Amino acid sequence: MSDTTAPQQPQVTGLSERPKRADARRNYEKLLNAAADAFAENGTATSLEDIARRADVGIGTLYRHFPTRQALLEAVYIDEVEEISRKANDLVGLEPWDALATWLRQFVRYAATKRALADEMMNTIDAEAPVFVSCRTAITAAGDMLLARAQEAGVVRPDTNFTDVGRMVAGIASIRTVDPGQIDRILDVALDGLRYTAPAE
Repeated sequence: MSDTTAPQQPQVTGLSERPKRADARRNYEKLLNAAADAFAENGTATSLEDIARRADVGIGTLYRHFPTRQALLEAVYIDEVEEISRKANDLVGLEPWDALATWLRQFVRYAATKRALADEMMNTIDAEAPVFVSCRTAITAAGDMLLARAQEAGVVRPDTNFTDVGRMVAGIASIRTVDPGQIDRILDVALDGLRYTAPAE
């Protein structure tokens, strides 16, 4: 029987906290969601005016929450990291292998979409900026937790760690292909290699 107690995930340190007033918080969330959709569809060069229109708010409201494009990029990036970290906790009710494999599949989709955000942010800040360090820490903690559960259950090879697994999965996510099914097939092969198989007697 697997342990279903979810450990507390580390908080990602952002530049600004979500507003406390209900109406301001609603507008903040609408802007985050609109920006994430716009960046996914059209890239990070999407105009702030277009994002405000998508969120059905005025451009002044956008600037009150996100005074610069960089602030909006970082907020979207942090929001996606927090979401993928929360998903690790949401999966602890599954069997250890199912939880890990499900999360790694989600991680591939996350890694593929956040790359453009990270590249754009690195035009003004470096890879060791606090926002990146905090996000890496949160993702590593989430992955470590699920990997350790699977290793303790004897369903994942013991000679690996999340640094190895995370780089493997991020590499798969970076493959450029016109066949989206190919990513799933490659990931299936990688997961087969990660799963523990008892040596033949």
